[in-house]
Amino acid sequence: MTIAEAQILAELNDAPGAVRRQARALAEPLDLLVARLRRKLPQVVVTCARGTSAHAATFGKHLIERYLNIPVAAAAPNIATVYHQRLHLSDQLFLAISQSGRSDDLIEQATAARASGAITACLVNEVDSPLARACEFVLPMAAGPERSVAATKSFIASLSALARLVTLWMRDDALETALDRLPDRLAAAGTLDWSRALDSFAATTSLITIGRGPTLAIAREAALKFKEMCNLHAEAFSGAEVLHGPVTLVSPSYPILILMPTDAAGSGMRQLARDLRNKAAAVFTAEPGEAGVGYLPVLAADHPETDAICLVQSFYAFAVRLADRRGIDVDSPRHLQKVTRTR
Repeated sequence: MTIAEAQILAELNDAPGAVRRQARALAEPLDLLVARLRRKLPQVVVTCARGTSAHAATFGKHLIERYLNIPVAAAAPNIATVYHQRLHLSDQLFLAISQSGRSDDLIEQATAARASGAITACLVNEVDSPLARACEFVLPMAAGPERSVAATKSFIASLSALARLVTLWMRDDALETALDRLPDRLAAAGTLDWSRALDSFAATTSLITIGRGPTLAIAREAALKFKEMCNLHAEAFSGAEVLHGPVTLVSPSYPILILMPTDAAGSGMRQLARDLRNKAAAVFTAEPGEAGVGYLPVLAADHPETDAICLVQSFYAFAVRLADRRGIDVDSPRHLQKVTRTR
């Protein structure tokens, strides 16, 4: 298979269309959920997800805490599946995220949360799935078929759906109009050329990704995709964590990918990038308005939350090229399958 024939590329090219289709599919279920949430504001939101969907939950945590001031915690599904305990979640929002809606631990945790009196919602691509049946509110990703093992289009659809939830909940006009612009911006982001980083990343066996605020979820997703798609060990860190130990790994042969936020978190991240370069690190920064060695092109800043979503589209296009350079079939990563079922 040539890189041009990869199924994952077709799915990436369809991501803008998925985001555009999603607006209509989500309108009614989001109205119903937000009306319920406004009747009695939850004091906490509990998310439940695995893998790529867990990174989407990280993005949701940022949005909900940033704009709604409600703390968000990630549930440990084994509390329900292994230890057979039920969390006290009466009147709180339980939000499960899953492309397939078929992971047994998420289903059991959602069932337990609903029995405890939680407001249960799931964000799923498969609306006729066991997880959807377990929850009171079903939010369709509307990503359409996704056959490549590495979830990409559904991740982008998850991020935009979470942004739509928060937009409606808080009535944020600026984010709403940014979401209207997002499909066209995603299409442009997918064409950006990050090839100046190919040699460095193709030659390594291990690397770090860094994000903060809206880009922490993107850094975590990028680290996972380096593993899944490129057979490279990668770890993701918040920009606030790197100097607490991981900085000792810095060397010219240990690449660092910094996914720069375009909000208030950006100034500290730019200082971190300067500090790492002063330590002779091989730093590649995806940042608006910068060019030259060590900088990767991104779209001009528009809105911090949708800017982050565009970053992951640019990264995915790069990861496909990196996998091809390393001789890996991105549509069929070794040891993985499309639906992973855990308890």
